[in-house]
Amino acid sequence: MSQPALAPRNAFVGVLVVWAVAFLAAIAVGIFVAEEWRVPWLLVAFGGVVLLSFAVQLRYGRTEGFIFRVGGSALGALLLMGVISVGFGLAALVA
Repeated sequence: MSQPALAPRNAFVGVLVVWAVAFLAAIAVGIFVAEEWRVPWLLVAFGGVVLLSFAVQLRYGRTEGFIFRVGGSALGALLLMGVISVGFGLAALVA
């Protein structure tokens, strides 16, 4: 017999964690990787973030809204990493 959850965890916290990891990964790639290797490493970092979003939402343990939460995590991470990479691209053009 399963026990109902008295205080279920907030699913949006998992989305924010994935976005924070995407932010830190994009900044780290922009700082530590040479300009000609940034795009491939950003793709690798985004792949890791997508896998992290699946892992975080599976850890949450609720089936309702799973696809919506994973999609929101991945799409937000993609947009965040894209904006940061545009910033690093413009900084490379100015320098």
